[in-house]
Amino acid sequence: MPMLLDDIHDPADLRSLSHEQLDQLSAEIRSFIVETVTTTGGHLGSNLGVVELTLALHRVFDSPRDVILWDTGHQAYIHKLVTGRKGDFAGLKQAGGLSGYPSRAESEHDWVENSHASTALSYAHGIATGFHLRGEDERRVVAVIGDGALTGGMAYEALNNLGHANSRVVIVLNDNGRSYAPTVSKLSSGLTHLRLNPSYVQARERVRHMLRGIPGLGGLAYSGVHGLAIAVREVVTPHRFFEALGVRYAGPIDGHDIAGMEQALANAAEWDGPIVVHVLTQKGCGYGPAEEDEVQRLHDFKVQPAVRGAGPGGAPPSYTDAFSKAILDAAARNSDIFAITAAMAGPTGLIPFEEKYPERFLDVGIAEQHAVTAAAGMAMAGLRPVVAVYSTFFSRAFDQANLDVGLHGLPVVFVLDRAGITGDDGPSHHGILDLSLALAIPGMTVFAPSSADEVGPMLDAALGLDGPSVIRFPKTPARHVGSDAVGHGLSARVVHRGDGTVALLAVGKMVEAAEEAAAKLAADGIDATVWDVRVVAPPDPAMLADAARHGLVVTVEDGIRVGGAGTFLIDALRALPGAERPRPAVRILGVPRTYLAQGKPDLILSELGLDGPGIATAVTGALADERDRAHLT
Repeated sequence: MPMLLDDIHDPADLRSLSHEQLDQLSAEIRSFIVETVTTTGGHLGSNLGVVELTLALHRVFDSPRDVILWDTGHQAYIHKLVTGRKGDFAGLKQAGGLSGYPSRAESEHDWVENSHASTALSYAHGIATGFHLRGEDERRVVAVIGDGALTGGMAYEALNNLGHANSRVVIVLNDNGRSYAPTVSKLSSGLTHLRLNPSYVQARERVRHMLRGIPGLGGLAYSGVHGLAIAVREVVTPHRFFEALGVRYAGPIDGHDIAGMEQALANAAEWDGPIVVHVLTQKGCGYGPAEEDEVQRLHDFKVQPAVRGAGPGGAPPSYTDAFSKAILDAAARNSDIFAITAAMAGPTGLIPFEEKYPERFLDVGIAEQHAVTAAAGMAMAGLRPVVAVYSTFFSRAFDQANLDVGLHGLPVVFVLDRAGITGDDGPSHHGILDLSLALAIPGMTVFAPSSADEVGPMLDAALGLDGPSVIRFPKTPARHVGSDAVGHGLSARVVHRGDGTVALLAVGKMVEAAEEAAAKLAADGIDATVWDVRVVAPPDPAMLADAARHGLVVTVEDGIRVGGAGTFLIDALRALPGAERPRPAVRILGVPRTYLAQGKPDLILSELGLDGPGIATAVTGALADERDRAHLT
């Protein structure tokens, strides 16, 4: 049987299909997405839920002349399929392949690369404003906001401005009741098509005008009809919230009924101002394993790499697992410990905590700013809050971490998962800014475990501090070590003491790469000292004093080099007393100031010179430079 999907190369190809053919196409798309994503990895449940919605959007609106914005961007796979990128899906999320998010470099149909949530309404407001001022009011702007994105505060700020400016934007609220996990959704069902249809609005106004003209009874008759309409709307629609902001509301609509959505969207496109079209979809629709996953609906599917075996004593296989166990242990000892996350209890390892201590757990939704300031308030009230988010999302709450927590010197612990080079989610998800941001906050203690076994001791140390702290660890498989390779408190740990030629100060997961580099250097007759920094701030004075006795000091981190750990450590080294002592030469190895494309973390690190061979090459090069400099002088 011919595949309809093979003949879809452009959104215009959809418009000649019957609704029966669209049903067939929807089934083909689901099969294609499941087959692709279970091979390459990617966001599965999110996209299975928006198949019919995407087809309806592209049949009603004329992309790219009409602008379709996706928030969150990970629900745009079907959009990519119907805009000519089917042949690229074999490389989804692979190095040099198709991005897992909208990408301006891939297609004119992709306007923004909004892989962080709650941004599309702001983009929509700006684009609609630009179109209006340029006299292009016939162009439509559509913002699809869903998968939990309406839990983020930025979306509500944009709604307020859209209503105030009366911007002509169609807001499609894709309500699947979830973000990563179940998300509270209180929008109720109502008289959708009746309220949305322009002919109904016009007819209602004609009736009201006629009733007002009835001698003696006009006012009473009008008031009765008007009062009945208000009463019905109060019962069956959540219009009051949106319309108080100047945004019309219609819905909810069955998000898997293409014909119904086409009618609703076509009518909404005629509305002269902002309008919300609320559609109800099922995350993971049409794929049994996703529908049966009560927690995430297979939000994202991960192709599992080979995982190293558990270490001594059956140590957990990942940094996240180590944190999950550590916070449970700590909470059992201290009833003041409170865990907070932002729509990612599962990915950050907090579900076991939530199950055991539901009264001490808060998922704020996609609202990192609120999470951090709420944590500040908890700390003021005597609790010991632990905020667990991805490293890349910490930047969304930097102001709050700096001024609401840091300025007050509050004992809030930030646990930043997915720190460093994360891989196939691309530039928006690499966690390379957290060290630079955290080190800019006065009084912030910054921990970086080099093994999963370090996470527990570091969490205990952080919970014992009087001020704020950060523990950052990577997404990549965790290293496991014996108790003799686990540090304590705020001290650094010397891994190998060399002959004074070069000291490698390695941060977090880069300790293993530094050890590999030291082995390669030893084969060339260079005996390098290796330090596991463990605590970047405040740096261990003993480590700094030892490093100062070397001819060359090389710092290594998987964070951005500009303003990062290396810069911080070298500044501290240069501030040591003893001006008469010659200063060592220094090299700072880290991530350059650029946007890094998707790819496997090990490959990216190798390309950046942040693996064992790369570090060894940097050391030999630096030593050669110093010899040349000494010869010239």
